[in-house]
Amino acid sequence: MIRVGLSSTCLFPKPLETSFRWASEIGYDGMEVMVTTDQKSRDADYLNSLSEKYDQPIMSIHAPVLFLTQFVWGRDDQVKLEKTAELAKAVNATSVVVHPPFRWQAGYARNFERIVRQTSETYDIQIAVENMFPWRVARRSLKAYAPSPDPTMLDVDAMTLDFSHASLTGRDSLELALAMGDKLRHIHLCDGSGSLDEGKVLDEHLVPGRGTEPVAEVLEYLARRGWDGEIAAEVAARKERGEAGKRKALQDTLDFARKHLAIGEALRAEDLAAAATTPKRARKPATR
Repeated sequence: MIRVGLSSTCLFPKPLETSFRWASEIGYDGMEVMVTTDQKSRDADYLNSLSEKYDQPIMSIHAPVLFLTQFVWGRDDQVKLEKTAELAKAVNATSVVVHPPFRWQAGYARNFERIVRQTSETYDIQIAVENMFPWRVARRSLKAYAPSPDPTMLDVDAMTLDFSHASLTGRDSLELALAMGDKLRHIHLCDGSGSLDEGKVLDEHLVPGRGTEPVAEVLEYLARRGWDGEIAAEVAARKERGEAGKRKALQDTLDFARKHLAIGEALRAEDLAAAATTPKRARKPATR
């Protein structure tokens, strides 16, 4: 069964404990924790206590990669990734999610692929590089990430697919999932409704089904092929009005995932049953 967890970004800046409590009450399988300026997001003992209290295993840790976290764990980006991996091991997470470098992080960008692989091997943790998107500044597209915002163009071993980022890029998420192949190990479950070229400027992180990306098709495809990665809901529930609106967004996201994963699993069962009942071709006797 593919686990569906909740990212703490969904309710940010609410306290981490709120995210763990809501994940438990709604029925999620675990948590993804984004490292932020909140010291508690970097405290393994505190995170483990929340995990135990709410019976929510920590599935993944998201490295501090945003402008608001640029000084978390200092200025050295390799050290930031190493500390994220160390935290992930301390809370028994199975993966670390990281964005490609900004292009102005020249030294980090030049060595990014080596740093990711070296950190993964040193800490024995999966590091899944996330697909990103171009930026628009003064109505012009800006290549903000290097070596590439597309992890399929990088020499990395594991990748994260974010549907909202794919939408903003103008990329079909099913095509991207196929391009990632066996390196696709993590999903940020959300949706988007258009690209920069279509006038969109915001990374929407909509509830799946409220946008235009083929989210259902990707989930069904992954379940049908017996994918063994993990999913973290990353929807902007914080933008919904009132507690009821936020809870509904998170519940709808989980229901959407469970529905389409179940469809994929049923198709997989049919495929396996059909394969088991198909007679094998008789082998021809060897000729001398």
